[in-house]
Amino acid sequence: MNVTAVVLAAGKGTRMKSELPKVLHPLAGRPMVHWVVRAALDAGAQRVVVVVGHGRDKVESYLRDTFGAQIETVVQEEQKGTGHAVLVALPALSKGLEGNALVLVTAGDTPCLRSDDLRSLIAASREAEIAMLTATLPDATGYGRILRDKGVVVGIKEHKDCSEREREIKEFNPAVYAFRLGFLQKNLPELKPNNAQGELYLTDLIARGAANGGVADRNVDPASCEGINDRAQLSTLEARILEDIARKHQLNGVTIRDPRAVEIHDGVEIGGETVIERGVVLRGKTRIGSGCTVDVGCVLTDVTVEDGVLLRPYSVATESRIGPRAQIGPFTHLRPASDIGEEAHVGNFVELKKTRLGRKSKANHLAYLGDGMVGENVNIGAGTIFCNYDGFKKHVTTLEDGAFIGSDSQLVAPVTIGKGAYVGTGTTVTRSVPAGALAIGRAKQENKEGYADRLRARLKGQSK
Repeated sequence: MNVTAVVLAAGKGTRMKSELPKVLHPLAGRPMVHWVVRAALDAGAQRVVVVVGHGRDKVESYLRDTFGAQIETVVQEEQKGTGHAVLVALPALSKGLEGNALVLVTAGDTPCLRSDDLRSLIAASREAEIAMLTATLPDATGYGRILRDKGVVVGIKEHKDCSEREREIKEFNPAVYAFRLGFLQKNLPELKPNNAQGELYLTDLIARGAANGGVADRNVDPASCEGINDRAQLSTLEARILEDIARKHQLNGVTIRDPRAVEIHDGVEIGGETVIERGVVLRGKTRIGSGCTVDVGCVLTDVTVEDGVLLRPYSVATESRIGPRAQIGPFTHLRPASDIGEEAHVGNFVELKKTRLGRKSKANHLAYLGDGMVGENVNIGAGTIFCNYDGFKKHVTTLEDGAFIGSDSQLVAPVTIGKGAYVGTGTTVTRSVPAGALAIGRAKQENKEGYADRLRARLKGQSK
């Protein structure tokens, strides 16, 4: 069956109180509209036509970059109702399709919509020219109500147009439909704005369908078709999506201590036997291998973590790689382009930026390593600084295999510390150090016997 989906995403979403188009507000790392488009594609739609309006340049740019040729956009210059939105899309829908082609229609602000529900709707569409989803709530205030006659759907009445009796109906319209293209081509142009809003309602087509062959329907979980109008609803639905993502990882062999206390974005990969503790946030293209531990409060964005890595609490990493069995943290900051080698250690309050740390090398405390190339089995003492910036350009510090950097050393780039060389504690290195050499540069120490006692007595006398 030839299936095309229409996603209505033109509204401003004034209750979001945001300059960002409503459908671009993110949930679990993906814009709202992404979830709807993907559900349609996963359900079998060959292409998706997205009706855009407010902030259309941003919406079109995201859709083009993410989905490519599977997506087509059309512009609804004025928002005159759902019927008008689909009418705007009709020329695009009609290109190259026969009248018996199926058109799915849904809103762009229902990110929990499931592809399984859309597949069920596609199956139902074989029974009639129109099929729709329905759902039931104890209080359906705000939703259009489903009108039935002898159990058969005969129409939809928007909440504002309902009588008091009709408002007591608990079955509502989630606004997810399947139409035959030929039915839309015939009936959409005939819609009239005969309602309190003065808009063209897509729901008016249901009564027409009921009078001409009937309407098929499938009842679904109302949680799967809940829409977003404000940031409170955005937060509620994101929490639901995040919990679903966490559960999928758990079922794939990942230990997640508390799914409600982590934030794992869509697209993140996690290997089996890995442990994710509370407060962890995993974003973007992060990929975590098998047998890792990501301890409390770690935040990873676009990070590759190889097998067996230990990430201690409150470590932050962005656009970096952590090699097999490395140990990171606590309180480590890996800035973009950091590459931590196999079994290397990066400890508390160490910051790396655009630095490669070789196999079994260690920087265990209180260091800044920027624009560095560090070989294997290098030891970097506490308080070491790679002085990489001269105010105009960044320069590289190179530490060759087996080098030892004493605490409180400043390495003024560009500089190379040769293989097996030593840098004495407290040294400022401004020239490269040959392999096997010792570099030491500190003021000469002088001890003045008894001076401390005399100084203390003098200061005590001055304080009276």
